[in-house]
Amino acid sequence: MRLITEVITKLLCSKKLMILRSFVSGSNATTVHSTKPTPCGLGEEKGCKWPQKGGFIGQMNFAITSLFLLLFCTSLQAAPMEIDSVAVRYDRGNLSILDQQKLPAEEEWIDVETTEQMVEIIRSLKVRGAPLIGVSAALSLSQLAERGESREAIQQAAVQLKNARPTAVNLAACIEWILAAMEQQSDFRQAVIETAAEIFHEDVDLCERMGKAGADLIEPGERILTICNTGSLATAGLGTALGVIKTAHLLGKNIHVYACETRPLLQGGRLTAWELEQSGIPYTLICDSMAATLMREGKIDRVLVGADRIAANGDFANKIGTYSLAVLAHHHKIPFHVVAPYTTIDPACPSGDFIVIEQRKPDEVRGAAGSFGKVIWSPANAPVYNPAFDVTPAELVSSFILDAGSLDHASFLSLTQQ
Repeated sequence: MRLITEVITKLLCSKKLMILRSFVSGSNATTVHSTKPTPCGLGEEKGCKWPQKGGFIGQMNFAITSLFLLLFCTSLQAAPMEIDSVAVRYDRGNLSILDQQKLPAEEEWIDVETTEQMVEIIRSLKVRGAPLIGVSAALSLSQLAERGESREAIQQAAVQLKNARPTAVNLAACIEWILAAMEQQSDFRQAVIETAAEIFHEDVDLCERMGKAGADLIEPGERILTICNTGSLATAGLGTALGVIKTAHLLGKNIHVYACETRPLLQGGRLTAWELEQSGIPYTLICDSMAATLMREGKIDRVLVGADRIAANGDFANKIGTYSLAVLAHHHKIPFHVVAPYTTIDPACPSGDFIVIEQRKPDEVRGAAGSFGKVIWSPANAPVYNPAFDVTPAELVSSFILDAGSLDHASFLSLTQQ
């Protein structure tokens, strides 16, 4: 009986069944710990507590209860994974991505069939935003697992996806999370499917937490400046910076948003404006170069931006133009906040000097392309400098709005050094 109890305890304390740890607890308990390799590398320790009761009857009761819970979890894990968010859909191995290059004129969904196609979708920004890139790549691997692909095929696909874009930490972190799960469980395909679902649902939860933490800082009637797109088109949930804005709006804080168009690919003009209209949030679209004038005229109360990678010292990479806004906000004494989940923190990166900045194609600056077609307004071979991101030093950040709350620089450093 003791052997049966120990076996069932180990099964129930596995990561995929930790959701039931609250079903069984007691004051006299043994805690079996498992450490999940969290995407940011900080580690997340979870305790699974099981009561120790003396005698054969106590062990029998525990074994029966454990067996019931194990059978219950098995039935849950057999259910096919279904996901339906603003920008990604997944149903029984069928993966679809909303083509963000076509927005706002067209809402076109792309059916993903191969890893190579998913890589192209990521590189061409048809799916974008650090959290959503990681989620989408995870679901692409889940699709392979549901199709019965071999361990080697899934691992090779993981390498391809991981190398699709270099700057956003979430992509590599989610891939590593899935690869680790494959090694820890005997059923590697089920491990991939379950971990991909966990990555998606965790991001939804993180967005809600960031939204609440940031909305607490916003006063009624504030005018908020943001850049790029950091909403439901960049995450699995409400968003990061735009998630804070949506939450404040839902709380009736009567805010107004100034959205930078975000050259050269106009994620603010195309995507953020689209999301703000969908949410019924009052906004004004501006050229990036107009931000300084608005601040000088006293029309901006707060700046909220997202992040693609946050270094251990608090420096962070975000869409090109973010650093300019930080300098301007510092000069005009306007609060400047970066909003990101813990999954965007890279404690292995000591500072912004070590963040690799993606260089993109010259034609993105020479002209524009979208649902309207393609236009070129510069000389055809004009030399171009086109970094996708810039790095903002930590000293320009008023606070880091994370899923754990709003942290000043000292508190952030305490978090990353744990």
